[in-house]
Amino acid sequence: MLALALPGAHASAGPGGSARAASGAGPAAPEEGGASVVVEWMHTADAIIKAEARPSPAELFILQSYVSTAVYNAVVGVTGRFTPYQWDERAPRTASSAAAAASAAHQVLRHRFPGAAPRLDTALTGTLAQIPDGEAEEEGIAFGKLAADHVIGLRRGDGRGASVRFPARPRPGVWRPTPPGHEPFTTAWVGRVRPLLLDSPHQFRPGPPPSLRSARYAKDLNELAYYGGLTGSRRTPEQTDTALYFVAPDLQEALGDHATRHGLGIAETARLYAAANTVQADAVITAWDSKLHYGTWRPVTAIREADSDGNPATRPDRGWEPLLDTPSHPDYLSGHATMGGALMRMLTGILGTPEVDLRIRSATTGTTRHYRYAHAYERDVVDARIWGGIHTRTADEAGAATGRRLAAWALRKYFRPVP
Repeated sequence: MLALALPGAHASAGPGGSARAASGAGPAAPEEGGASVVVEWMHTADAIIKAEARPSPAELFILQSYVSTAVYNAVVGVTGRFTPYQWDERAPRTASSAAAAASAAHQVLRHRFPGAAPRLDTALTGTLAQIPDGEAEEEGIAFGKLAADHVIGLRRGDGRGASVRFPARPRPGVWRPTPPGHEPFTTAWVGRVRPLLLDSPHQFRPGPPPSLRSARYAKDLNELAYYGGLTGSRRTPEQTDTALYFVAPDLQEALGDHATRHGLGIAETARLYAAANTVQADAVITAWDSKLHYGTWRPVTAIREADSDGNPATRPDRGWEPLLDTPSHPDYLSGHATMGGALMRMLTGILGTPEVDLRIRSATTGTTRHYRYAHAYERDVVDARIWGGIHTRTADEAGAATGRRLAAWALRKYFRPVP
């Protein structure tokens, strides 16, 4: 049964009237289970979020961040290894960090997706069955709930799912719904969500893309016309495979695999997930802020209507189609490239090496690629969107650079080791 208070702990009013758990005497509890408890619950979170929310790719990392930050705070509140995320509560030192992690994930997911309660309750029972009964387990459960409630409160009213309209009128260079579905920019709200780490969505907004009449714009468009088309493309089979692979790489699974193979402890694993998910969430928010601000048209529109761009170095192709269906939002910045740059910069900072050693499976191709170094992953993400025909190289490269900058800033403020 879930404990409603921390047994044996003293509570005092913290900021905003929250209860502060006082550190108990005696040695800290061991890091039970290493990475496994966090990995299992982040796997559960990924499955529940996808089944219950059916989120867009842009929304997925925002929801995953809610769970991973609660788990992180629950674990480091016990172990003291790293600075908590926007919190200063501590558990009794005897509390079970594994019970805290499971309880935190369970609480956040149950709050967000009440319809999944039976599945979540069963998963929690399974985790707790592996932890010895007693005061340490009860302390961990109660502290995990406290950590989850804090994150739930932090994210209340953060703008997720709000009604945000794309204000620009269609004209040369400006985004409009694209084939085949001609769907509106329904995820525009992502660019107005309160970030997880940054001070504002526009904190790292880059400068504008090249003008329609510039040589760089023509170079970008011609590269797409040659390499991004559904038919008649100059792509190699390997380049086509890369474009398809990056439609849906499973990064949550890759993080868990990395933690398991490298024998990370529970605190290190919770930090890995929280840092990776929050920086990717903020990268998406930053990219969508730029999409709203600049509103540039997608390649399928630009190539078909190149006779209206005023650039003598471009040529229209009315029947051109991209290899991949074009997502329903503007070109600049590329969300995937911005996330890729942010993720790799965060991981190299967290791991202290350019060797990220990630084995990433693609849900699209069913294949797994091993990325030893961060730069190789970034390179492939950038190229994949061009070979898929859905982003200009400028949108990709500027996105990756923006992601690296915001991650470098976040590393100086969050998830730092405790001296």
